[in-house]
Amino acid sequence: MTATPVNLTGYTPIELRDKEFEQISRWVYDIAGIRLSDNKKALVTSRLGSRLRELRLTSFHQYLDIIANHKHPLSVTERQKALNLLTTNETFFFREIAHFDFIREVILPLKQGRKLRCWSAASSTGEEAYSLAMELATHHSGLWEIIGTDINVEVIERASKGVYPLTRIDHIPTAMLHQYCLKGAGAKAGTFKIKQELRRHVHFSQANLQQPPESLGSFDLVFLRNVMIYFDLQSKTHVVENVLRHLKPGGHLLIGHAESLNGISDKLTLIRPSVYIAG
Repeated sequence: MTATPVNLTGYTPIELRDKEFEQISRWVYDIAGIRLSDNKKALVTSRLGSRLRELRLTSFHQYLDIIANHKHPLSVTERQKALNLLTTNETFFFREIAHFDFIREVILPLKQGRKLRCWSAASSTGEEAYSLAMELATHHSGLWEIIGTDINVEVIERASKGVYPLTRIDHIPTAMLHQYCLKGAGAKAGTFKIKQELRRHVHFSQANLQQPPESLGSFDLVFLRNVMIYFDLQSKTHVVENVLRHLKPGGHLLIGHAESLNGISDKLTLIRPSVYIAG
């Protein structure tokens, strides 16, 4: 179907019909394993409506023709843009502080002097990965590396830059803030940047948890926090299986405090709330 140009002056929001919402929901589920409930219809209308305006489309059906048709010249780039718009990226530094206490008090004493590879598996804009980096730089005596991945390319690009508004500093311990962060000046006023000495140990790339690349390698520690609440049982089981292929025997998997892996895998043992060990 060919897109019909429209006059963007006084643009009227386009109605997202129930059948179109069902098709978009099915597409998101097939690609990312994320189930969009009926109460997300307004969110989908608002976020994808911006793309319809930019592409000068007159219906969501036309947009579906683009993202679902692999032969369409805009298909690849537009599918990624749609995923970027429809995925949630709520995070902050040192979120769920008990996990960082556990890493410092339990994991690191067992790993001192050894190389430690960690995976922030739904890293969003990078606050989780950099929080872990500050913890390791302060308390780990061996080499370490952190890989951050997310399905959303835009947040990965922001994470790689390591620049944040000053309003995001609230949960960073003062000593770490002074040691690992630089306050912006001039045109960069109102922001802070993670120092290069920390960023050189942290690498970000785009990855879909439904099919993460084997090239990620294996990890001693995996953060899989506050993402499975968006998955149904089938998607959650598939994601955990994928993650376990990258978790070393005896490695630790940390999930969100509001999440559970009950009945998901017999390859993990719960050692404290939201903390599992593999093997």
